[in-house]
Amino acid sequence: MELGPYVDTLRQELGTAAAAGGDEARALAERLTAPLDSAVRLTLLDALAAAAAEITRELAPGSVDVLLRNREPVFVVTPPPADEPAPAPADTPPPATDTEDAATARINFRLPDSLKSRIEEAAGRAGLSVNAWLVRATATALDSSLRAESTDRPRTARGHQRYSGWVR
Repeated sequence: MELGPYVDTLRQELGTAAAAGGDEARALAERLTAPLDSAVRLTLLDALAAAAAEITRELAPGSVDVLLRNREPVFVVTPPPADEPAPAPADTPPPATDTEDAATARINFRLPDSLKSRIEEAAGRAGLSVNAWLVRATATALDSSLRAESTDRPRTARGHQRYSGWVR
């Protein structure tokens, strides 16, 4: 999907709106459109990613992912399996429900290719998109971490942690 036509349309609309304000406003709009190009593209990508996530929720166990190739978004559609999906294993945690209606945020992080491959395989086995699998895994890790912190570490009256053991 090429974002250029959408960015150009927004640039033209801004110029048309600025023309109503006179020559100074039009000149200012022309100076602002070039620096806004990256911000507009990023905003469009965020909208496309949110749309893909919404479609994935409706398509589950299929998925729609948005990839970025040569600065342009590419949709990768993974249809649901033709046969009846296998039930989830008993140890699979339910999806995080407290974040479903919340606003989404984009985060970029680097990871080794071997780990990325393992994540993709695990997501495929679970019948989830990589994004949905990562959200579920992160929520599960945070929930279990909070439970461990609240039950494993007794606190003193002042709220400090108590440690015991040997030190060399």
